[in-house]
Amino acid sequence: MTMAGFDTAGSTPSPLPERAEVVIVGGGIVGCSIAYHLTRRGLTDVVIVEQGQLTSGTTWHAAGLVSQLKSSHSLTRLATYSARLFEDLEAETGQATGYRAPGSISVASDAQRWEELLRGKSMAGTVGVEVNEIELDQAKELCPLLNIDDLVGALHLPQDGITSPVDTTMALAKGAKARGARVFEGVAVTGLAVTDERITGVTTERGPIEAETVVLAGGMWTRQLAATIGVNVPLQACEHFYIVTEPIDGVLQGMPTVRDPTNHTYFKEETGKIMAGFFEPRGKIWCLDGVPRDFAFGTLAEDWDHVGPIFERAIHRMPVLGEAGLQLFFNGPESFTPDGVYYLGESPEVDRCFVAAGFNSVGIQSAGGVGWVMADWIIDGHPPMDLSAVDIRRAFPFQGEPGYLDARIPESLGLLYAMHWPFRQYESARDVRRSPLHQRFAAAGAVFGELAGWERPNWIAVEDQKRQYQYSWGKQNWFEASGVECDAVRQAVGLFDQTSFVKAEVTGPDALPVLNWISGNEIDVPIGKAVYTQWLNDRGGIEADLTVTRRADDRFFVVTGAGSGTRDMALLRRAARGRNLTITDVTEQIAMLGLMGPKARPVLAKLTDADLSNDGFPFGTARTIAVGTGPRAIEVFAIRMTYVGELGWELYIDRADAVGLHDALVDAGAAYGLRHAGYHAMNSLRLEAGYRHWGHDITDEDTPIEAGLGFAVAWDCQGGFRGRQALLATRDEPRMKRLIQFRLEDADRLVYHDEPILRNGVLVGRTTGGMWSYTEGRCLAMGYLSPTDDDEAGGAGVTQQWLDDGDFEIEVAAVAIPATPSIRSFYDPRNERVRL
Repeated sequence: MTMAGFDTAGSTPSPLPERAEVVIVGGGIVGCSIAYHLTRRGLTDVVIVEQGQLTSGTTWHAAGLVSQLKSSHSLTRLATYSARLFEDLEAETGQATGYRAPGSISVASDAQRWEELLRGKSMAGTVGVEVNEIELDQAKELCPLLNIDDLVGALHLPQDGITSPVDTTMALAKGAKARGARVFEGVAVTGLAVTDERITGVTTERGPIEAETVVLAGGMWTRQLAATIGVNVPLQACEHFYIVTEPIDGVLQGMPTVRDPTNHTYFKEETGKIMAGFFEPRGKIWCLDGVPRDFAFGTLAEDWDHVGPIFERAIHRMPVLGEAGLQLFFNGPESFTPDGVYYLGESPEVDRCFVAAGFNSVGIQSAGGVGWVMADWIIDGHPPMDLSAVDIRRAFPFQGEPGYLDARIPESLGLLYAMHWPFRQYESARDVRRSPLHQRFAAAGAVFGELAGWERPNWIAVEDQKRQYQYSWGKQNWFEASGVECDAVRQAVGLFDQTSFVKAEVTGPDALPVLNWISGNEIDVPIGKAVYTQWLNDRGGIEADLTVTRRADDRFFVVTGAGSGTRDMALLRRAARGRNLTITDVTEQIAMLGLMGPKARPVLAKLTDADLSNDGFPFGTARTIAVGTGPRAIEVFAIRMTYVGELGWELYIDRADAVGLHDALVDAGAAYGLRHAGYHAMNSLRLEAGYRHWGHDITDEDTPIEAGLGFAVAWDCQGGFRGRQALLATRDEPRMKRLIQFRLEDADRLVYHDEPILRNGVLVGRTTGGMWSYTEGRCLAMGYLSPTDDDEAGGAGVTQQWLDDGDFEIEVAAVAIPATPSIRSFYDPRNERVRL
């Protein structure tokens, strides 16, 4: 493992530098890839500090698979970059990597799994990954040992690769060092230095190193090190198993890797032998209290009781395993995260403290792309593409608690090869956070999902319906129940529990200038005005999508989505640093009920003397109203705002009074057809109305202009706002990227995200999300379109004429379905109903 010029364990130690521009903690393939890419960008004052030897944590025992097709567009882009990098790395560095591209085969033994694979094939087309549907006999030819008797389909990815994890890491380290990076092995980082919420360096066993930036890439050690400075990195080591056989006759050299997710197994050819790796339905936690410092090149004990049932299933797919001798039973730890996706980016708690950890057994295939985007993120101050799916700012404090990790991580490991059903709900680590209205909605028939730890009513079961999900790729068992809720909101009135929304009070002399600077819309409005706005970055990209209500000259009420709370509050705190204001998260103290629908006004009017007319309570305004009379009256902060495209109010109330308000509304609404409603209905309704969802339809690489949100930009805001110059530069330019609504013209097919959008048979975009519309009787979707270079648009961009002149299709599970585009929403395109 020793390389010339490296400070290695067992050799005469080289002195540590007193400072470096970037210190990377961890010398696995990810840490070395980040160093390689930083130096390639010209930032050469980089130090890697590794407590053991390079690769000695998890990298050394990885299977070395370089699969390109992942669960989303962005993750697939990172993996495809890795494949290209590894292919060329040996020629650049002179260090052998062992990379080759035998391809891979993914097999399905039932129709639902086959649809999942075909949907992945369609998504791959948006990234340029070659995926071919092959006959089962062809799969048998490529892998003669494969049992195909019960298979219904197979996909072949001819460019999928295999690499040597150790050799590839060494090549990355060598490339980094050739451009000035320094690597120190056998030196543990014992602490992290922070001053004024900014990281300033590391403390090691051999002294401190000052640094402008520190990257925590320490694999399964990262959580415990990060926690010493209050940085939350919820990950946990699990035991991970594979076996390697004795040499087997009939194993073709260069045989494609085979993935059989239904049987939780992958098979890889290894010098005439078979490696079979397992992702069992429930993982096995290892070292919950912390991984020892001296665990290097370590292995764990065999556990046939745990792996045996999966091994039997592996024998079914590759029967020769039942007779082959075993050369190795391997068990080694790897880190996994609560949602099965790794963490990247600057921590929300400490400036310039970056994280790249929790790779869920895909660290090798992701490492090249991770190095690329992390280097750009560190140098440019932002990632080069939308990485919200892996951003560390999606994590919540409770997820770092050992009890939570102990309950959730075994399930998340098992989900890697489970069916990735739409709307699938976690079964473990539930009931972390409950609304005071939980029991009331449960009594009404609610079936709950979980987001950000909150138990949230997703749908309301109809009479005698079983209260549990039955998953499929089509209309699931809650389809009719959710339709009843949507109909109530459109025709009468629906009641939503929106307590999980993140709520913050922002007060002080600098509250207005800070909020006005980060908001694209004007926040300097009259008291009692609610403003829908985006928080923008310097590039004009959308960092958050929320409302800000002015309650006094120096007091504002911010409401944002439950899932983006960590991210949005971190953005606000950073903008407020050094300014005279206070930010108070009041999410847990204040409940929120959404009363939505054309009958919302008469229902609320039965409970209050407040003027609820359009003149007395216009759309976009807020009032404190009294619900009830006399000493038993309840004070409610009411905002006339909606996320479903109907007349309605968001009703904010002290947690202790929430049940009383709920019961009063239900009683008053009985005569008007009031029904409880859930988040599946809300998602359908908001998509009909063309309302965007942050993280799907809008991200930090999309501008309000591109997203059709120019109406929420205050171009002449006094003092300007962040990103204004970037937006001005494109305001009058053709729309070369534009978010468009679509209706799928097949009542039997549903879209979810990342499906290819075709115009006259040519790829011009991909969907950002989709949901069934009970109003349209079809699935609706949104997606960004961009004319191709040789398109007849001739530089005019995405215009109504360009839409009218094209035939559009959305590809669903490898079938192109006709789709109708629309610049405006399909429901109430002029947004009139919210002002009834």
